[in-house]
Amino acid sequence: MASNSGTSGSERKKNDKDVPPPLPEPLTVQVADSHTHLDMQAGSVDEALAKAASVGVTTVIQVGCDLAGSAWAAETAAAHENVWATVALHPNEAPRIVHGDPDGWSRQGARQPGGQAALDAALERIDELAALPHVRGVGETGLDYFRTGPEGMAAQEYSFRRHIDIAKRHGKALVIHDREAHDDVLRVLREEGAPGTVVFHCYSGDAEMAKVCAEAGYYLSFAGNVTFKNAQDLRDALAVTPLDRVLVETDAPYLTPMPYRGRPNAPYLIPVTLRAMAGYLGIGEDALATAVAANTARAFGY
Repeated sequence: MASNSGTSGSERKKNDKDVPPPLPEPLTVQVADSHTHLDMQAGSVDEALAKAASVGVTTVIQVGCDLAGSAWAAETAAAHENVWATVALHPNEAPRIVHGDPDGWSRQGARQPGGQAALDAALERIDELAALPHVRGVGETGLDYFRTGPEGMAAQEYSFRRHIDIAKRHGKALVIHDREAHDDVLRVLREEGAPGTVVFHCYSGDAEMAKVCAEAGYYLSFAGNVTFKNAQDLRDALAVTPLDRVLVETDAPYLTPMPYRGRPNAPYLIPVTLRAMAGYLGIGEDALATAVAANTARAFGY
């Protein structure tokens, strides 16, 4: 039946951006989403997990970005058998805490007292959360020179170094957010001494950096942007990454893979990215899924 709503084609196209992509064909080998933000997605946690499990994504790593989100991640992991948590202050959160800025990741809703003491107190809380058994990683931490300018770099680096120490003391994976800061991220890791397990979330470097990371034994986690037309550097990096160092993630609700770019992302879309990655590598999807499943379990110790 023809619609009489009067909605134009452009309006329908705009509205489609809010429509979740369809369920992909299920994977035959169960895998994990190594990095997601369930607290930023529509619907309940149970709904998201059921939808993901229906297509073979049976484990998710819920990632914290601030104090409230990290506590929520730990609580959610404790309440769900196939959810594991990571806890941290996002790189952009550290300078905001120092400056008492409530915007961005912070959920306090009002300006809070800032300064170094506030950052240290927040890091102490992350340290406490990192000790919990359902918390299997410290992150996402690292450096972000895209959204934070020179005035925030010192706070970011201080926070990053503290997170490295927390990860090492608790024997947890270090999950790194690296945006336009490749050289400094690698420098800090060298200076501090990397933990036993390092995961570069949403890997954004080139093939040469991937080789450096592989030699150091780091895991590289690829998100939906590896499918973007302008992301040949990421595909080149994937091609030189040893199969036993490759992870796959959504970073949902962000970075939805093609052909659904711009629409809401969620763990159930892992098969879309994984199949594309298998195609780039010229291997079967079952072979890649088997490797990814083993790698994620080894990296996060579950």
